[in-house]
Amino acid sequence: MGVDLVDITAKRAALTPERIAFEDAISGRTLTYAALEDRCARAAAVLASRRVARGDRVAILCRNRIEFFEIMFACAKLGAILVPLNWRAPAMELQPLLQDCGAKLLVYGCEDAATAAALKHDGLALLSLDSPGPPAPSPASSSTPETAGAAPCRTERAGEGAGGPGYQALLSDAEPLTTDRRWPADATWFLMYTSGTTGQPKGVIQTYQMSAVNAFHVTQAFGVHAGDTTLNFLPLFHTAGIQLLTLPTLIAGGTVNVLPGFDAARALELMPRLDAFFGVPAVYQQLSLHPEFEDADLSHVRAWGCGGAPLADVLVERFAAKGARVCNGYGMTETGPTAFVAAPEDALTKVGSVGKPQMLLDVRIVGADGRDVAEGETGEIWMRGPGLTPGYWQRPEETAKAFTPDGWLKSGDLGRRDADGCYYVAGRIKEMYISGGENVYPAEIENVLARHPAVQEAAVVGVADEKWGEVGCAFVMLKSDALPVGGGELIQFCRSNLAGFKTPKQVVFVSDFPRTAAGKVQKHLLHVEVDRAAQRA
Repeated sequence: MGVDLVDITAKRAALTPERIAFEDAISGRTLTYAALEDRCARAAAVLASRRVARGDRVAILCRNRIEFFEIMFACAKLGAILVPLNWRAPAMELQPLLQDCGAKLLVYGCEDAATAAALKHDGLALLSLDSPGPPAPSPASSSTPETAGAAPCRTERAGEGAGGPGYQALLSDAEPLTTDRRWPADATWFLMYTSGTTGQPKGVIQTYQMSAVNAFHVTQAFGVHAGDTTLNFLPLFHTAGIQLLTLPTLIAGGTVNVLPGFDAARALELMPRLDAFFGVPAVYQQLSLHPEFEDADLSHVRAWGCGGAPLADVLVERFAAKGARVCNGYGMTETGPTAFVAAPEDALTKVGSVGKPQMLLDVRIVGADGRDVAEGETGEIWMRGPGLTPGYWQRPEETAKAFTPDGWLKSGDLGRRDADGCYYVAGRIKEMYISGGENVYPAEIENVLARHPAVQEAAVVGVADEKWGEVGCAFVMLKSDALPVGGGELIQFCRSNLAGFKTPKQVVFVSDFPRTAAGKVQKHLLHVEVDRAAQRA
């Protein structure tokens, strides 16, 4: 029997109608739970008027804003399926996703009006969240994806969108729709398309049960409760933007401050009002590099979480020096996402650990022979539990590849478990390389390079070598104020801290890395750069 959800906004409106659910961190506009439920019920009526019914897919293309969650909850009320789209991607990359999911309606913000118009085709209706006007230019790219996305054209005025009245006008005229108060555990709520760091994006099915289990795990790990305030800024087309920590906070009856995209200065200003904070490593790096970081008051934040990629030891230590114990975690879109979270008491004594599996999750570390490896040895992380996805949208063959017949998800990530039951993630199986017969895990080398005073960030890939089979190539981004440093010095630094076979044989300096919107380095594109350099040579 699954874990059904009750209608979240309706239940919260009944329990805590006057408590603030959302606050726009730019304008200061607030929305109580009673007002949120009213708007979501009206939004459901708006979608129904556009012939959206149970099982239909509703795509949404916008920056972080309160209306995104209104549409998300409206889809739940109707039994429709939300499909968040990556606003950083061009129309030609989004078109196959719309075809894959078969979206009936595309809801969009004014910043992405031009992209939405380019995606328009027969059978796809458009709905603007904003007033009419010329499309705003796309925001310039930044070194950290989360820093992009300010919404200069946001408005609450009623208006006309492409093909008819815009969302605000329709919402004002709509009567709140009365719908079923229970959301079936195994029904699909939304599809999250994977970031495509290694291949073609797939739609990961997200069910109501996954959200319920994730909320339970987040509440256990971070102590989220009624009255807590958190900050929403991670991209909403990735699972963390919705599930960490926004949806669990709303279920608990807390307040979510919404930024259109990550802004280090604004985040530091808001810290004295926040109780829980979750970011990816690139976010913590941006915070630590901000001129106001040393004087910032972080004392009010009770719980700090990090995921998406390993957080460098030096960043853990820098935040700890200001009294902030950042707890590393690990999960996947396929796990809902919360799977592991380190305990605060282990944040410094077990730096690099992602902690222990959460309450409703079983974990194995499995070798190439399909058997569990011994304690301390490295193998693939397998997971099983009620918070996992049932599979990929219309991809039964891909689903069968990802899961064993008895329900274990093969993560594709390498990890190990220590004597205390804490886990460490070594990286993707595809990233590991073999040098002179020895397994090399790039994350270990990257962590050492991050300790060099001139290095801001590093990414290591294995490249072909006639003598050793493969050797490491380190791509390094230096700090803007760093003294000049050469590749030879960095190689020697690694040699002093690592075994010889782990020491990279080549260093390539870069001004930035190709990244996904969640801040992960796209290492397959680094391999392309290596291949091009070899061809030029």
